[in-house]
Amino acid sequence: MPYPEPAPDRLAARRAHLLNEVDRQTHSRSSRWALRPTGRWGLVLGTAVAAGAAVVVLGLGSGSPDTARDVPPASAASVQLLERAALTAASTPQTTVRAGQYSYIKTVGHTTVLSETSAGEMELLREDESMEQWTSVDGSQQTLQRKDGSDSLLPGTADGGNLNAPTYSFLAALPADPDDLLKQIRDDAEKNHGAGSGSTTGPDQEAFVTIGDLLRSGVTPPKTTAALYRAAALIPGVDTVPDAVDAAGRHGVAVARTHDGERTEWIFDKNTARLLGERTVLVEDNAWGNAGTVVTSVALIDSGMVDEAGQTP
Repeated sequence: MPYPEPAPDRLAARRAHLLNEVDRQTHSRSSRWALRPTGRWGLVLGTAVAAGAAVVVLGLGSGSPDTARDVPPASAASVQLLERAALTAASTPQTTVRAGQYSYIKTVGHTTVLSETSAGEMELLREDESMEQWTSVDGSQQTLQRKDGSDSLLPGTADGGNLNAPTYSFLAALPADPDDLLKQIRDDAEKNHGAGSGSTTGPDQEAFVTIGDLLRSGVTPPKTTAALYRAAALIPGVDTVPDAVDAAGRHGVAVARTHDGERTEWIFDKNTARLLGERTVLVEDNAWGNAGTVVTSVALIDSGMVDEAGQTP
């Protein structure tokens, strides 16, 4: 289905904003985009040049960061749903993990791409982001990613993992107390999205997005998963969406947070409170589409622990 034609003035403004963000993020957080192939299912800016295409994953927001003064606490419905999800996670049997193993994840989904050609023409495209990925439990080995039947090797993480490139070992070492966990995530968000950073996202939205990334990064220890859900319930502005559909066509109920015209949704099975996937929906018309447009969507299909990259559970 064709995308709506953006208004010229709004497209120009968005283009300028994105190019400024590219320049800022290239200097401040380039490793985030290089090392998080499954994270930040946001918009992609592609500039076609003779040598190839430069691609940067970006969020949609271009307004002001949220502040505690104008954002209400998480709604009672969202706190209840997140607690159900935490209890479901906590009751999951602990996976026995050995050194040298890999966490495996399979996803299907798409992202929206804004592409600028060498002639200066802009176009919106829907790009398939379905993939399989194998990440070593401690990050010491290269990550294997399989897309469209082709394999590529991504760098490992010499530090054993971090919030932007999590490994099983890193996730297992995160605080089990929700308050302590949220503090660690927010401290990281404040460095790059707090006052004076120039970021339009803000630490609350960044914390919510980071938790979503961690939840679907692969095999996560049950206690960590439960703590992540409970930490999300402490973030202002979190609410629910009664019916949401993931990239695999499965209906569920979503925990969501709206920021600057876009709503980030974590979709759960209504009966089991198991995480199905995540999507981003426009709640206002803008250069990327009309309100209601799903600009990014990813569904979790399978995950587990395997002995070698390339194996499936």
